[in-house]
Amino acid sequence: QVQLVESGGGLVQPGGSLRLSCAASGIRFSMYFMGWYRQAPGNQRELVAGITSGGSTNYADSVKGRFTISRDSAKNTVYLQMNSLKPEDTAAYFCNAKGFQSYWGQGTQVTVSS
Repeated sequence: QVQLVESGGGLVQPGGSLRLSCAASGIRFSMYFMGWYRQAPGNQRELVAGITSGGSTNYADSVKGRFTISRDSAKNTVYLQMNSLKPEDTAAYFCNAKGFQSYWGQGTQVTVSS
């Protein structure tokens, strides 16, 4: 049974930081492209950051220089370090594992507000 479990969301003030984690089980983690997506109310789900099995990364223009994605194959976990958060970063954040099949986590809410 495949599970992706996100954690680390919450309420933070503008300019603050959060670190999201996604623990994967039931997949050969090292063989999957891992991505963080977000979806705000009324908006489509968008790719925020992705990391290949080899460690290559890509980011949405809106988060470049502020967010960092990383993965730890020993822990089957992917992280999203989010710095200099803005109100427009407010969304539900979802972890995705993409290989032969695509799997999603349940999401974690990030709210940036004073």
